[in-house]
Amino acid sequence: MNENITYTDESGQERPLDPRPPKKGVWFIVLFLILSLIMGSLGAFGTLYLFSSNSALRDKLGLKDLNLNTTKTEKLVLEESSAVVDSVKKISPSVVSITTTTNVQDVFGRTLSQEGGGTGFIITSDGLIATNKHVASDMNAQYSVFTSDGKEYKAKVQAVDSFNDFAVLKIEATGLPVVDLGDSDNIDVGQWVIAIGNALGEFQNTVTVGVVSAKNRKITASGGGESEQLNGLIQTDAAVNPGNSGGPLSNLKGQVIGITTAVAGGAESIGFAIPINVVKSAIDSIKKTGSIERPMIGVRYVPITKEISKANNLTVDYGAWILRGKNITDVAVVPGSPADKAGLKENDIITQINGEKITEDKSLTNILQNYKVGDSIELTILRGDKESKVKLTLEAAK
Repeated sequence: MNENITYTDESGQERPLDPRPPKKGVWFIVLFLILSLIMGSLGAFGTLYLFSSNSALRDKLGLKDLNLNTTKTEKLVLEESSAVVDSVKKISPSVVSITTTTNVQDVFGRTLSQEGGGTGFIITSDGLIATNKHVASDMNAQYSVFTSDGKEYKAKVQAVDSFNDFAVLKIEATGLPVVDLGDSDNIDVGQWVIAIGNALGEFQNTVTVGVVSAKNRKITASGGGESEQLNGLIQTDAAVNPGNSGGPLSNLKGQVIGITTAVAGGAESIGFAIPINVVKSAIDSIKKTGSIERPMIGVRYVPITKEISKANNLTVDYGAWILRGKNITDVAVVPGSPADKAGLKENDIITQINGEKITEDKSLTNILQNYKVGDSIELTILRGDKESKVKLTLEAAK
């Protein structure tokens, strides 16, 4: 017997109550949604926990920079700032300030004292200091070196490089902190660099930061009534000023990758540094012999450009064209030299050294700086239309 069940609504009227239970499908859908939400939350939580606790897994998936506590930008800023601080702490003790004092006479015959300033960095614990040639070129000047701890030393010019704006001073000291030399061939445009120097000759160990703006720059540097061509330079926007000359340009590992040598006049944040690899052989030479020995093959040459090639109907627009000088005594091939022994002749064109092409950016002289006296090299020679290869052993330039 079916029994009608009623209920009283808010108006006091009795109404029938439907005794049927909800359909099973509705309950199934509700239960499925609840379980899905629970499982999804647990899965997300587990995934985040796995990434945060398992660095190996993050590395495999290319997510090693994932940081759940800070943004990637914040992490990069903190890492770069920390790297700069650590690098400066590492290299600063090895950076020195250099002052020069020279006696000059004015138009009235009076003797006046003229002072200049520069920077250097310690390359041996017993007092060899690398700097620019234009900082230490005056053999009659008096040189003083101030280390980062405030000590003053009298210095003398130990050696001057005939190929580069590079020189070495010597002070009498022991136990000095030495810089770590990096690899200037392994740098990229855009990477961070640090310059440290005696800015304006009065602000010792000034630190500036920038990037490598370009590589293999060629400039004409001038000062003191002299000028010279410098090739293969590192360009940087790290601020450099007079007094920074001879100071180190380092990477974020605190390794010296260049020697600050020039700044572009009338411009902002355009400085230049000699790549450290260019002078490594000179540094090794002075450590071993007390002087800078530079390798030579014994030829006088003209760097070939497109203009020179076209004007002289040459078959190539690169290389080193062996020619005698304007004076009658200026021979093309030095008698008894490695080039002479190897059979090189006037009008030969040297196109490669050990497979490295000689170009406007990489001259014969620049490439030779990567080698030492006694090294054997192979030259690619163009004589007329015939190409050949010859081997020779480098000797010390006289």
